[in-house]
Amino acid sequence: MSYAPPRYFGETGALSATFRRAEAPPDLAIGARTRVSHLATGATTDGGFGLYRWDMAAVAPTAATPSGHYHRTFSESFYILEGTVALYNGHTWTDATSGDFLHVPSGGIHAFANNSGGAASMLVLFTPGAPREAYFEELADIVATGRELTEQEWIELYARHDQYPAGTLG
Repeated sequence: MSYAPPRYFGETGALSATFRRAEAPPDLAIGARTRVSHLATGATTDGGFGLYRWDMAAVAPTAATPSGHYHRTFSESFYILEGTVALYNGHTWTDATSGDFLHVPSGGIHAFANNSGGAASMLVLFTPGAPREAYFEELADIVATGRELTEQEWIELYARHDQYPAGTLG
């Protein structure tokens, strides 16, 4: 491995850092259960990465788990900050806790769920910086309005956002 080609060619450095305080409110609510903070979007990192904090409220445990999916254009990584989050690596579900990490390369099947019954928080990293905010906002709108999508509408929504159900060619 070597460093990527230079992206900055100035001689003295630039005053370009961004800072977000810990007490900043979340940027998006997905129902009553999930709050998403856009720590660094693909737009703010010039396409380098997207970093989001997912705070999931305590709810009654459920046996329901999402099915696996994959992305064609970006990798996704999960770092658990607190609580327990079930992570799927394409083979098995693992109850991940504080400090646990899962990296999923492009094309890798994965999923996550908070079925623990307790609150949980994690960081989600996308590389390169895909515009995931639009996907999250669409999900939030579906939940807020109670809109029910057909299977075909879900497939189309996912495809618009580079998300494909495992086992399909997309």
